[in-house]
Amino acid sequence: MHLLLAPECAPFAIAAVMLAGLTAIEILATTIGFSVSEWLGKPHADGHEGIAGMLSWLNVGGIPILILLMLVLGFFSIGGFVVQAIADAIWSPLPSILASIPAVVATVPLVRGFSRAIARFVPRDETYAVDAAEFVGRIGEVVTGPLDQGLPGRVRAKDVHGNWHTLRARAAKSESPIAIGARALLVDRKADVFIAVIAPDDLVEGQHFNKDQS
Repeated sequence: MHLLLAPECAPFAIAAVMLAGLTAIEILATTIGFSVSEWLGKPHADGHEGIAGMLSWLNVGGIPILILLMLVLGFFSIGGFVVQAIADAIWSPLPSILASIPAVVATVPLVRGFSRAIARFVPRDETYAVDAAEFVGRIGEVVTGPLDQGLPGRVRAKDVHGNWHTLRARAAKSESPIAIGARALLVDRKADVFIAVIAPDDLVEGQHFNKDQS
């Protein structure tokens, strides 16, 4: 326990605090219908040489940048504390700069391995993959809500290819709140937020509804 506050472990303790802070911010943001990881999006690393090649090897672009940053902070912190614990057991803690070297060396392959594994489960369902206008007229399920005229919630809907997308949405004016789990019809879009109403019972999921229809 004494290593947690030791000056030699300061970089690793700071990384751990940053990780905890980012996690808390993302959880808080999600409860109000906003996602920091979605807002930041995915970083891009084009090319296969130099820094771009290194970033591509780390799977930069395969997962949201926030998750990638959290992986780096987490593994760097854990690696540093492990190095210092071993050094302390053998003799005494290393200077933080020296301890950071093996921590970074261990972090790189760990981030690559875990980011590639996480990328398999990250939904390929964001609006950057499909034109957002295509979702107007489609039915989705409210997953974060209820939807009202306040802060946007979230609706899961399928595109024309059958892939799921998580979309920010709020209820239309004068529309009653749409509960979590209810079917919502996306009738319009303003900027990056969709406008939804309660889906008619006779409208089948996957059927595209023209908002000009009466």
